Amino acid sequence: MGDLDRRSRRPNDGNLPTKSLSPALQAHLDDGTTTLAWCWRISQADGVTFGFTDHDRTLSFDGTDFEPESGLTASEVRSGSDLSVDAQDAEGVLTSDRITETDILDGRWDNAAVEVWRVNWADTAQRVLMRRGAIGQIRRGRLAFVAEVRSLAHVLGQTVGRTFQATCDAALGDARCGVDLEDPAFKGAGAVVDLLRDRAFTTSGLGGFTSGSFTFGTLDWTSGANAGRRTEVLGHDVADGIAVLTLLEAPMRAISEDDAFTIRAGCDKRIETCSAKFANTARFRGFPHIPGQDAVLRYATKDGGHDGGVL
Repeated sequence: MGDLDRRSRRPNDGNLPTKSLSPALQAHLDDGTTTLAWCWRISQADGVTFGFTDHDRTLSFDGTDFEPESGLTASEVRSGSDLSVDAQDAEGVLTSDRITETDILDGRWDNAAVEVWRVNWADTAQRVLMRRGAIGQIRRGRLAFVAEVRSLAHVLGQTVGRTFQATCDAALGDARCGVDLEDPAFKGAGAVVDLLRDRAFTTSGLGGFTSGSFTFGTLDWTSGANAGRRTEVLGHDVADGIAVLTLLEAPMRAISEDDAFTIRAGCDKRIETCSAKFANTARFRGFPHIPGQDAVLRYATKDGGHDGGVL
């Protein structure tokens, strides 16, 4: 007898979560012989939706085809009555053409929305949504991975609202910032000339920009093995007229000479940069004049002015 069978028969003690089952599914469970399967619908941040099942043939409902033998199997569902983050593990091997090691390492599955269904594979109209959540930590090996499916309670642990800090808390180019990153002054295009390290290289096409213009910016690959992927820029230096870019992390796929890219300016979130680089002080979203922690630790000194002014 499956876990859903036991749950439907167990009296509710006031703490256990309850599921609303359709009469047809309840009748199937009461029959004693069940044909149940797990189905996962995963929606990535870019809107692409995937379906997987531990059944041996394709199941379809709500416009999604759930791929069989995809290598995904489910652990027990751990749920609590408090506000702790409930979790379930989906583990498997890299057997599906749609689950690749590079996509996992590129972060395309991070925080993807997940629906976990218990389905009667003989009649998919008989199903129940067990939980919603998001992909959390992914542990991987050479041939297998384990993806943590976190419940919606994990959202309660996220910081909400603005932070009272000296630096700007807006993302460069967003609606709160207002800087147009499509402006040619803040956007460039180039190609790799020589590789210096796995994440550093000299470039062509950026001769009109001063050193540091693209530090903390973003780089979008437009050709080569990494085409379509975005990475963060750690440093932009110019020496003897040659531009050198250093990425925050080395791409999963090796960089090659002549790989083309589009690059956009970055910001270190200081008001001095906002003024000098972007002339955008009026929309600065930080609090640059708040006293720092050193103000609490200051004390009067023997040779101080002692005129009642700020220490």
